Amino acid sequence: MRGLLLAAMGLASTSALAAEARDLCPDRPGLGTPACTVERGSAVFEIGLADWTGDRQSGLRSEQFLFGDALLRYGLTDTLEAQLGWTAFGRVRERDTRTGTTGRASRFGDISLALRRNLRNPDGNGFSLALMPYVNLPSGRAPVGAEDWSAGLRLPMSFELGAVSLGFTPQVEAAVDDDGDGRHLSYGSVAGLGFGVSDTVSGSFEVSLTRDRDPEGHATEALAGLSFGWQPGEDAQWDAGINAGLNEDSPDLQIYLGYAKRFR
Repeated sequence: MRGLLLAAMGLASTSALAAEARDLCPDRPGLGTPACTVERGSAVFEIGLADWTGDRQSGLRSEQFLFGDALLRYGLTDTLEAQLGWTAFGRVRERDTRTGTTGRASRFGDISLALRRNLRNPDGNGFSLALMPYVNLPSGRAPVGAEDWSAGLRLPMSFELGAVSLGFTPQVEAAVDDDGDGRHLSYGSVAGLGFGVSDTVSGSFEVSLTRDRDPEGHATEALAGLSFGWQPGEDAQWDAGINAGLNEDSPDLQIYLGYAKRFR
């Protein structure tokens, strides 16, 4: 009897160690969303340390700086996680190149709430698939905040193909109108190729297309992004990335730096 008890305790310990061995799978960096979820009882805190976006259109040059773009993920079960996001501070600078007039605004950003339910392989291995409904709440003011609520659904999925992986994130959203009053349909997808650079460094190349049917004018945003993540240990990652606009409806350039930490 004592031998059976010790064997059962050993098996439980082995199972616990196996559960703890799940690889860190942060949302950052990149344009897409991973299908993996945080294991039960663990939390992942992710933060954009600095994010700069520059754009020039029709005589108007704009720059946006975001600091403290934070996301907290918590594993409710091994296949379901809850998310809370908030942009702590944003600053927008706009300059009319024809008149030289300059405007500036510093604001808090909005709050986001989401659930991610993994349907297959929550650790992200092999073929992984998830459903992710989300809502954005207007805690900030324009031009950093949207000043109204929006909601949507993502269907992140990934395929491991040996040394590389493919990722897709189809999305549909009831997005806030450009004037801040009402909502309209927005939909699109991200497709990406992930690859390993070394045992601790990973990279990804992604393309994003989003069709926005705003009443003031329909537009299709097209972006290409290259990002890298460095994991110095099992529970932390530093990342950096760059996104470039592929058409006139897209921001010209975005550069960002961030960090993710798991607590278990």
